[in-house]
Amino acid sequence: MADNEKMLVSAESQGQAEEQTEFTLRPQTLDEYLGQERVKKELAVYIEAAKKRDEALDHVLLYGPPGLGKTTLAFVIANELGVHLKSTSGPAIEKAGDLVALLTDLEPGDILFIDEIHRLAKPIEEVLYSAMEDYYVDIVIGEGQTTHAVHVPLPPFTLIGATTLAGQLAAPLRDRFGIVEHLQYYKTAELGKIISRSSAVFNIKIAPAATQELARRSRGTPRVANRLLRRVRDFAQVKGESVISFPTTAASLKQLQVDDEGLDQTDRKILQVIIKNYHGGPVGIRTLAANTGEDVETIQSLYEPYLLQQGFLLMTPRGRMVTKKAYLQLGLPVPNE
Repeated sequence: MADNEKMLVSAESQGQAEEQTEFTLRPQTLDEYLGQERVKKELAVYIEAAKKRDEALDHVLLYGPPGLGKTTLAFVIANELGVHLKSTSGPAIEKAGDLVALLTDLEPGDILFIDEIHRLAKPIEEVLYSAMEDYYVDIVIGEGQTTHAVHVPLPPFTLIGATTLAGQLAAPLRDRFGIVEHLQYYKTAELGKIISRSSAVFNIKIAPAATQELARRSRGTPRVANRLLRRVRDFAQVKGESVISFPTTAASLKQLQVDDEGLDQTDRKILQVIIKNYHGGPVGIRTLAANTGEDVETIQSLYEPYLLQQGFLLMTPRGRMVTKKAYLQLGLPVPNE
């Protein structure tokens, strides 16, 4: 086998190994799913009731900031119900026919998972109304004088929608979800358990103090915690550590520009723009996006929720304003002090 062929095979094998690791990181049952205790307790009741009635679970809307496990929870629900799950996203469904093809391919009780459901086009969203309520869709086929409507019955199914911006969902769609769950940021102790589990999957050892530090700086988000764990692992392996130490963790996070509050470079840029360009605010979201080089939806879904919850940012009728805590975190003088 030629050297370049060997390299291609090696790269493919490595990619498959990474995919397997990602799958292993994802819990398969509600018991394995760490955190979100209130959501888990409620879902356990709804799932058990649906199984006892031998009915499809009511439609579920999961919303909250990115990285909190909405997709993972959808797969867990499917596993608990013992049904198949078909996964897609709002932007991937370009025309009504794409959605109808997905719906008609479902078996009774199956789950259709739509990530970023707030990004569905309006005509496609309207197709969902009858599908969710009465399990049928009416589609128009043919052209000109041959145009006619076709009534397509659907099997009882469960739609699970995930969104970071629940407020952008149209009211008629939002009202058709019988189960609506808000996923909250994780506590440091919960993230510590997730990091410990992930380190076992990665077959690496990490000191308790390092676990705590990683959890504290992971902005309440499991996805961030696992990403930072991978990067800290790289630094530790280069240094030849068999156990990831606290000093290496702290030094790695400093190198990655993640500060002691979990703020990254973009978080700080948002706060600095408001302070330096607009004297602390208020400033409108579109103006802020133009000044930071980020799009509006990214700021609203990825950065603002954490900055608001941690008290670095305030929402006012006139726009965004930073708080005293933001000045102190950036090491800038607080106005009037």
